[in-house]
Amino acid sequence: MTIRIGILGYGNLGRGVEYAVAQNPDMELAAVFTRRDPASMTIHTPGVPVVAASDVESWKDKIDVMILCGGSATDLPVQTPAMARWFNVVDSFDTHAKIPEHFAAVDAAAKAAGTTALISVGWDPGMFSLNRLYAGAILPNGKDYTFWGKGVSQGHSDAIRRIEGVQDARQYTVPVPAALEAVRSGAQPELTTRQKHTRECYVVAKPGADTARIENEIKTMPNYFADYDTTVHFISQEELDRDHKGIPHGGCVIRTGTTGDAAAPNTHVIEYSLKLDSNPEFTSSVLVAYARAAARMNAAGHTGAATVFDVAPALLRPEDGETLRRTLL
Repeated sequence: MTIRIGILGYGNLGRGVEYAVAQNPDMELAAVFTRRDPASMTIHTPGVPVVAASDVESWKDKIDVMILCGGSATDLPVQTPAMARWFNVVDSFDTHAKIPEHFAAVDAAAKAAGTTALISVGWDPGMFSLNRLYAGAILPNGKDYTFWGKGVSQGHSDAIRRIEGVQDARQYTVPVPAALEAVRSGAQPELTTRQKHTRECYVVAKPGADTARIENEIKTMPNYFADYDTTVHFISQEELDRDHKGIPHGGCVIRTGTTGDAAAPNTHVIEYSLKLDSNPEFTSSVLVAYARAAARMNAAGHTGAATVFDVAPALLRPEDGETLRRTLL
């Protein structure tokens, strides 16, 4: 069965999904939905229609999974439950503190509609979440650490761009080297949020904008910057385009723990790391793999919201179980 994919939102993430779908032979791109004028847009895949987002409901029976490519700050809390009324959906909601309430809203909408909704899919939350789960199960007597960067956070950059007076912005998350070294040694240090990372913001202000107000709004923004040492640099659009064009990212999940005799324990370090040339293209690739799982779960009768914790790994791959056991196990 070919899985028909829809894309809602055609920014960096949406373009990445388009390329990722093309790499999966059991999928096809059915349509791209946009809040912009469809006539003004050109996409990479020939013959695929670009449709006004306001017409999305009319595609209810033509799409197997809708991949939502909006931002977590204001788009996904509204879009995911709305789209789950008509489609199986996958989103990349990444405001960790608000995941429980987002899950509840999406779960109610998807259960009422009989659809499957996978939320908070990506690499963190997502692949990093899985590795925290696995490592904690294996080393129950241990401690988790997560480091992000150095890299551009799309969600944090988007949150800055939504501040009044901001024309454009990039935000880099930077691990504190001393903290990373201490964790890798197995020492299990107690680290505050502020001790693990710093945040670097490069902001283009609109003409006449109050830069002091913008800087204060960034530094005091809850869930994004308030708990970090944050530096804000105001630069020109030309500088941003020249020096901050790419969207690299990465990071690592580390768990250190002990096994054996408590009097003379053995220490273990589990580390999963990512080094990404393109944050949105990697995130898009994760979304597309989980779109396959969403289609399969719905066909098997699963309705409501779910996360990466609820998805069997085999559902992510196009091969059947016999092939997976023979080639990967």
